[in-house]
Amino acid sequence: MALPEVRKPPPGGRADPRPSMDLTLHDGHIWRHLCCRSQESGTTSISWVEAEDADRRSAKNSTVPTTEDDLAANVKGADAESPASVCSATLRQGAVCMPVVLIIVRRSSGRPGEPPLDVGSIPWLGHALEFGKDAASFLTRMKEKHGDIFTVLVGGRYVTVLLDPHSYDAVVWEPRTKLDFHPYAVFLMERIFDLQLPHYSPSDEKAKMKPTLLHKDLQALTEAMDTNLRTVLLGDITAADGGWHEMGLLEFSYSFLLRAGYLTLYGVEALPRTHESQAQDRTHSAEVFHTFRQLDLLLPKLARGSLSAGDKDHVCRVKGRLWKLLSPASLAARAHRSKWLESYLLYLKEIGAPEAMQARAALLQLWATQGNMGPAAFWLLLFLLKHPEALAAVRGELEQLLSRAEEPVLQMTTLPQKLLDSMPVLDSVLNESLRLTAAPFITREVMVDLAMPMADGREFSLRRGDRLLLFPFLSPQRDPEIYADPEVFKYNRFLNSDGSEKKDFYKDGKRLKLYSMPWGAGHNQCLGKAYAISSIKQFVFLVLVHFDLELMDPDVEVPDFDLSRYGFGLMQPEHDVPVRYRLRP
Repeated sequence: MALPEVRKPPPGGRADPRPSMDLTLHDGHIWRHLCCRSQESGTTSISWVEAEDADRRSAKNSTVPTTEDDLAANVKGADAESPASVCSATLRQGAVCMPVVLIIVRRSSGRPGEPPLDVGSIPWLGHALEFGKDAASFLTRMKEKHGDIFTVLVGGRYVTVLLDPHSYDAVVWEPRTKLDFHPYAVFLMERIFDLQLPHYSPSDEKAKMKPTLLHKDLQALTEAMDTNLRTVLLGDITAADGGWHEMGLLEFSYSFLLRAGYLTLYGVEALPRTHESQAQDRTHSAEVFHTFRQLDLLLPKLARGSLSAGDKDHVCRVKGRLWKLLSPASLAARAHRSKWLESYLLYLKEIGAPEAMQARAALLQLWATQGNMGPAAFWLLLFLLKHPEALAAVRGELEQLLSRAEEPVLQMTTLPQKLLDSMPVLDSVLNESLRLTAAPFITREVMVDLAMPMADGREFSLRRGDRLLLFPFLSPQRDPEIYADPEVFKYNRFLNSDGSEKKDFYKDGKRLKLYSMPWGAGHNQCLGKAYAISSIKQFVFLVLVHFDLELMDPDVEVPDFDLSRYGFGLMQPEHDVPVRYRLRP
């Protein structure tokens, strides 16, 4: 079994068990480890050598980001870059092996002014297994034990968890020189999508992309999305008979939204659009969705480095197919590509990304733009089907709007933005659905030692190289002080008595700036928020107006979450929910 590598602190320094494969600076001392496997005994030796090289004193901490289940993969030897692999490589180079020595050094207590520290009972692993099994339950237990801020050891990393929503605003607007998402984002790009971009700058990328998701360009996306939803949603049904069709609700929502979103952002078969080209769009987009979904199902294991050998082979084949579908040559042949895509491809060329990396970047963006909309629509429709009073309220709102529309709904070729913006009941249902099911981790790497002020006047010290984690799913979204009966779906929770949007929510007698955070916040708030909201509302509108949609079993319970999805955005269900649907006469 591979032994985890641990950093030894210099005299008077702190213990730091994060994995490292290079030189590491600790309080002015550089430490280098030698790790090798004995040919005779097969055991692993770890020794420490202090390198007092003055020329290297400017070296920075190694901050190789690791997700919460990395150690489990490493200890089992499943990760190609595990300590065992390093040992084997050293052996092949003829390294001299030493007697068996294993030094496990742990930070057993925090410094004065630091958050409460909980390292767990397993060296280096800490709480990794509990965290990976059910992050929400684990963090709830830690909050009950330590309060709304604490530090835990998770797979070799010290993670400070902040669960006070009044203090979130200061964190999400902290400059990148102090708290930065960039290192972790780059790690995930490489781990999940095999993507390495030269001269990558998230701020430059954001500056390029943001204008294409606003104003006239946003309106163009909304109109294209409406057209493409009608192509895949109505076209698939009208091409068949007019009877009942059966499908899982998640597949129904995810497939139609991703297919339409793909056609909207990445282009269609040909212009002008004909019956033949639209049929080709339906076939091609279905292939993209079904291939993408195979990757999506394995994404949590892929992110945590815990794929089996068979899964790794399958993921390689699926990625290869998606890279071909999204290659620059394939995209160049598509018509009516969005300005968003044109701008992104131009940015990739400007930073010198080769074509192979451009295809991988296009896949990353397909996941980033489409990976949450389908699950969000699934939960919204399921809550409506399980709560007749909510469905009646939404239908009543739609009927009222359509009665005032300038043309009959069946003659509409696109939904006016004014109509989409005039649905406070549907907005409340969407906000309530997201409150119950959006569970992203908002993470920041601590770039310098800093003092973090809390909203209540307390101040805590954070150490450079640690990670800061916000988990809005627990607070504010599931906080009983903020939301009465927080586990219960209430369609009008975000409506005032006069029917306007409710924005005033309180904790400890003070109004919250951030009372629900499905879209992130601050510097890293989702750029496509407006586009995503419009797309989900368009889809729900078309389904409710054009289809009869029913649960196969009216008494079916709302499924539990797939617990491996915590941290990735919208939760997905443990299993799908069968429905049947047909075009209305």
